Amino acid sequence: QVCPRLRTPRLPIWLCSITGRHGVLFGTDSLLLSDWKTERVFHLYFYNGQQEQTKTAHLTIDTHSHHWEEDRSEDPSSPGKRHPSVEMAIRTKWAGATVSWNGTDPFF
Repeated sequence: QVCPRLRTPRLPIWLCSITGRHGVLFGTDSLLLSDWKTERVFHLYFYNGQQEQTKTAHLTIDTHSHHWEEDRSEDPSSPGKRHPSVEMAIRTKWAGATVSWNGTDPFF
């Protein structure tokens, strides 16, 4: 039998399989599970344990950003425009959100 805390975690946590690699995407704010107002701007962390990732990636998610605030250096419809897989996974829950990597080089 599964412990009740495993069915209803105290903190937001997602086990991810992104491009064939497993990782953990988690937050430290328990209100993210129960208060929709905290979904405006919040922090998530991603760790996949791979050799190339030396520390947990600290991500800032903004769900109310606007498409015109994006970097204009490249046409978003161009075939060369790639988004990190972690960002695409986050956008399955928060469509249109912008993700700041806070100084960490985004990895695909």
